[in-house]
Amino acid sequence: MTHSFLEHVNVTVRDPKATAELYRDLFGWNIRWSGKGIHDGDVYHVGDENSYVAVYSLGGSDEPGNTYATIGGLNHIGVVVEDLDAVEEKIKAAGFPTRNHADYEPGRRFYFDDPNGIEIEVVSYS
Repeated sequence: MTHSFLEHVNVTVRDPKATAELYRDLFGWNIRWSGKGIHDGDVYHVGDENSYVAVYSLGGSDEPGNTYATIGGLNHIGVVVEDLDAVEEKIKAAGFPTRNHADYEPGRRFYFDDPNGIEIEVVSYS
């Protein structure tokens, strides 16, 4: 059997550079690449050596929709961190309210929305 893993997720955002820099700052990721993507849109790849989030824009400014009611919508991106409390403090210091805190087997989690309306689940299994 071949080992499979998720390499990346590609999401449309208002400002890919700002979003990549935010994710870099909050999660300690690297901007792996930036350039032109499909339809000549701007794209940044931000993550680590194994996986990344591609943040893409054609320059649109539409308000985000309700992804949970849209077939094919992105509901959230899950990010695993070692120190949940320290990352939450960074997120709050950046001005983002957190919500839906839960302890569950096997970890702890909370959620926040980035400036694009993308819900991020932050989870720790430590």
